[in-house]
Amino acid sequence: MSSTTQTCAEAIVESLIRGGVDTIFGIPGAQTYALFDALYKNRERIRTFVTRHEQGAAYMAFGYAKSTGEVGVYCVVPGPGVLNSTAGLCTAHNTPVLCIAGQVPSAFVGVGHGMLHELPDQLNTMRTLTKWAARINHPAEAPTLVGEAFRQLTSGRIQPVALEVPMDVLGQTSKVEPVDPVSPDVAIEPDPDAIKAAADMIRRARRPMLYVGSGAIHAKGEVAELAALIQAPVTSFRGGRGIVGDETPYGFNCVAGYKYYAESDLMIGIGSRLELPAFRWQEGIATIQLIRIDIDPTQSVRLRGDLSIVADSRLALQALLRELREDPGDRSSLEAEFEAVKAEAWREIQQIQPQMSYLDVMREVLPRDAFVVEEISQVGFTAWYGFPVYEPGKLVTGGYQGNLGHGFQTGIGVKIANPDSTVVSIAGDGGFMYGVQELATAVQYKVGLITLIFNNNAFGNVRRDQMEFFEGRIFGSELTNPDFVTLAESFGARAHRVNSPAELGDRLRGALEESKRGPVVIEIPCETGSEASAFRLLQPANYGR
Repeated sequence: MSSTTQTCAEAIVESLIRGGVDTIFGIPGAQTYALFDALYKNRERIRTFVTRHEQGAAYMAFGYAKSTGEVGVYCVVPGPGVLNSTAGLCTAHNTPVLCIAGQVPSAFVGVGHGMLHELPDQLNTMRTLTKWAARINHPAEAPTLVGEAFRQLTSGRIQPVALEVPMDVLGQTSKVEPVDPVSPDVAIEPDPDAIKAAADMIRRARRPMLYVGSGAIHAKGEVAELAALIQAPVTSFRGGRGIVGDETPYGFNCVAGYKYYAESDLMIGIGSRLELPAFRWQEGIATIQLIRIDIDPTQSVRLRGDLSIVADSRLALQALLRELREDPGDRSSLEAEFEAVKAEAWREIQQIQPQMSYLDVMREVLPRDAFVVEEISQVGFTAWYGFPVYEPGKLVTGGYQGNLGHGFQTGIGVKIANPDSTVVSIAGDGGFMYGVQELATAVQYKVGLITLIFNNNAFGNVRRDQMEFFEGRIFGSELTNPDFVTLAESFGARAHRVNSPAELGDRLRGALEESKRGPVVIEIPCETGSEASAFRLLQPANYGR
């Protein structure tokens, strides 16, 4: 490859394209003009979606990456632009998201003159939220550092990364040597002795169970084979939903998982922080044996298991299956028992009303492979276990950050990444208003996201906690809202209001067709305080509730 004369911005864009990026989100500003000019010049090769707030750019990049496994990229100005985007950046804690941030002119970085959009130490601020961050100080560095960003994004534990570029460097011209995309690091192989020890523990176990997180998505075939081989149910909280489909005997939602956990003698955690067993299912965690399989060595320190295997989950499971196929232990089929446990759990879940009536209708109407983006809301909480998921990645969640307002904005990114799939965002009235301005983005680019706004005129969970734990002293949790139908129509979106699950079913069927032409908003009014608490089925511990 021969060197070419390019601006730094052009070298960055060319490096992104070489890395397979065809979409970027962001908002242009003084420190990023040169980058957006380079994007304009390459508009036939890379799409740019301009959002109405930096948090929208980050959430859309997150949704794009979370739903595809591909790198999601966004670009913002320094200072307030970066800070506005950080909620989305930290939500992408297990997702390949690249933040490209502008910076003040090189001569003023860290000087403290109060230049436009200056932060005291922006690079280290970003480092606290990412796996890796660096500054491009010269155009010749751009291909190498973009390549290193891709290596970081695709190796080891998947987490976001960031690059910053001073505004004078972005426009600087120099000879640049292109760099081919950097291959990911070789995946970590498991220790053979640890695999043998794990196989022995499994053979001795009477009632093993698997607990999976998003780190096991790429090992879904191996997870399913292991579950059937050793007759173990597979449960998860959010990120691992659908790795083993809920329609199979082995696919347990977390409510069914807790019921089985009470009788289990071995848990195999795969690519998961084990949030539920560690923080909610606390009784028994000291006595049940625990095998942890995780590519991140720090996870085994944070929650120690009886045996920790630091490795790529797929490679570890392949090795474990080789050990167990000929001798998995004394295993007779437990599928009938699994189905009975799941049925009992489902009867309990149906008591979470009215949320489950709406989720049941959604599952009936939506295609099997639809994406559903949950939100911090009463229906969103219930979807963690009450919306059946059949494939991994189809329930898109904000994870442990619990960011109010991420769902609608993330959903736009999911739909942009998957234009031929049905994508539905579940929102509450409070959360939707965090990103309502992105309706303009969805309309401008004809993004056919279907958004369901469950309007109880409150921050519902806050209000419930105030009622239950603070003697009914309601303060700051009841809201005055706009007419959401009129509001959405004013942006140019199609909008409707329904008042029952049956009406939602009919309207949702119509929305599947309407969304081919752009965004659709459906408001569902709910009586304030009428929803059952979704959290009571995640007992015993309840984070202070």
